[in-house]
Amino acid sequence: MSRQMGDSHRRFLQTMMANGIVDEQGARKLIAHCCEASNAQHNPDKLDDFIETINLKLQPMFMQITKGMSEDSGHQFYALVNMAETDVTRMSSDYADNELELFRKTMDLIVCSEKGNASSTDILNSADTMTTKKLKKSETEHLLNRLVHDKWLNEKRGEYTLSTRCIIEMEPYIRTMYQDQVKVCHICRNIAFQCQICENPACGIKIHNPCVARYYKGRAEPRCPACDDFWPHEIPEVRRPKSQSRK
Repeated sequence: MSRQMGDSHRRFLQTMMANGIVDEQGARKLIAHCCEASNAQHNPDKLDDFIETINLKLQPMFMQITKGMSEDSGHQFYALVNMAETDVTRMSSDYADNELELFRKTMDLIVCSEKGNASSTDILNSADTMTTKKLKKSETEHLLNRLVHDKWLNEKRGEYTLSTRCIIEMEPYIRTMYQDQVKVCHICRNIAFQCQICENPACGIKIHNPCVARYYKGRAEPRCPACDDFWPHEIPEVRRPKSQSRK
């Protein structure tokens, strides 16, 4: 049975092209709105089928709406991904060559750090080693603000991390360029930057904080799922979307 793409799918795709990424709750609301505006039947339980219909049409254009998880909250997100370009060159229409170079340097700092972040000071210092046209301090600060606004980076108290959008879209590039540095979460098997690490030197597995919360929920004594050593880190609470947390 072929899946027909209707006006509701086109409306949804247009919004994804404009925003780049949307969380699962936002995707459900957007589909409901698109179906209502297009006088199309809406099935709330068929979110993935709705998106798969769009993906079938996007295949010849090497585009895809891909699902990924926020390392911070554990919530699911959907991002529109260019499958033909796996390098940061996919951003070349929005950023100049020297801006892309600084973004690469920022990624280097974040991926190669122990805690998966980079300070604004370290990023500003890395701008001095650029091979393309160097950016002034004010230009670097403006660029970082743009990267946060465009959802490529997250910033909190002067510390920058890779955003959910960046990890979803750049995953092939990250896995290829940082093979020795990148590890995956032992629970969900996705790339792990913001995570807890087993303190057993012979183990050292990583687990995302949201995955830690779900895995150890209700367990009397948290032990490493790989080596069975005691898990010494604080176990966070399971975070739910706001609409669910009020129920």
